[in-house]
Amino acid sequence: MAFGPSLLDATDTLPARSDVITVARPHLTLGVSMNAPYPDDTETAYVGMGCFWGAERKFYETPGVYVTSVGYQGGVTANPSYQDVCTGRTNHTEVVKVVFRPSELSFEGVLKVFFENHDPTQGFRQGGDIGTQYRSAIYFTSDAQRETGERMVAEFQLRLNEAGYGTITTEVAPAGPFYSAEEYHQQYLTANPNGYCGLGGTGVSCPIGVL
Repeated sequence: MAFGPSLLDATDTLPARSDVITVARPHLTLGVSMNAPYPDDTETAYVGMGCFWGAERKFYETPGVYVTSVGYQGGVTANPSYQDVCTGRTNHTEVVKVVFRPSELSFEGVLKVFFENHDPTQGFRQGGDIGTQYRSAIYFTSDAQRETGERMVAEFQLRLNEAGYGTITTEVAPAGPFYSAEEYHQQYLTANPNGYCGLGGTGVSCPIGVL
């Protein structure tokens, strides 16, 4: 018998929704459109590190990031709502879409922010936030991102071992469809400066990648 949250067989997930969530307004902090097309000199990364409110703020405050948005990825149900994802019946996790300029911020730099600002060993939870939607994930968009992600997982694991942490459970997988979260989730902590932020790292430095 299995205990705790777990991913479902695809046949047990919620059916797709026909309505697509779109956000037309600009980014509340960076002032640019959150929607493609993006400048030619940018690259896109997708990471999940628990509740996406605090995670998004970490990235839009990072120099070299052009724009961010939050949404759902890594699951089965097309066009899910936040309520759908929170049931645990879509297999999605909460992610941040990070559009960055590699000339200013490397993908290693993106993953440095990722690894240092959550605990990637917790499985289907992040602190008090429990559920498959809070799992750690790197969804790569190129072979180069995959290779960097796998290498940094291995190297950061050594640092975590030294600090007494367990095995990294971060999902490293190809980026599938990204479904935008509702407008009120976008840059939530800009609109609500005193809002909930469950983000917390291990205190272990990720020495690879230079911001």
